[in-house]
Amino acid sequence: MSEDEIRKKWGTQPMLKPRIEKVVVNLSVGKSGEPLEKATTVLKEITGRTPCKRKAKTSIRDFGIRKGESIAAIVTLRKQEAIDFLKKVLPVVENKISRKSFDNQGNVSFGLKEHIEIPGVKYDPDIGIFGMDVCVTVTRPGYRVKNRKIRKTKLGSKHVLKPEESIAFVKDTLGVEVA
Repeated sequence: MSEDEIRKKWGTQPMLKPRIEKVVVNLSVGKSGEPLEKATTVLKEITGRTPCKRKAKTSIRDFGIRKGESIAAIVTLRKQEAIDFLKKVLPVVENKISRKSFDNQGNVSFGLKEHIEIPGVKYDPDIGIFGMDVCVTVTRPGYRVKNRKIRKTKLGSKHVLKPEESIAFVKDTLGVEVA
């Protein structure tokens, strides 16, 4: 199905038009203590939200990681806050996302090598430079039926989001070039 046909279908059936449900920003440090505290300050500065710390699931002796040790910080952004964050971050990757970055459900992920490339962020030698992962969850109205607690049901095969539809939506909404 071509992108024009997809957009035409969205015009006639508004429940099929995708939307950005959430954006998860993950900054993994690999150690607890001072480096993790610096990472949380970076995330708080960039997103304006207080990050949550994530713990290691298993011990990895070679890396010096113990099970249960905090090693990463994440922030979840929703609604307009998520779209504003994406518009701020996408120029860092030159508004280009690889087609391989989209999964089978239409979600997209990309990484940033250095947080100081984000407009408005200045380099602080005390903090250092961090890279981060940005994961965008794209859904349709009606996806709640598979996640709710009471009367969960499966989605119909025609309502499941396909990567081509997600690509067309991301191009329209964020002005991204998909290569």
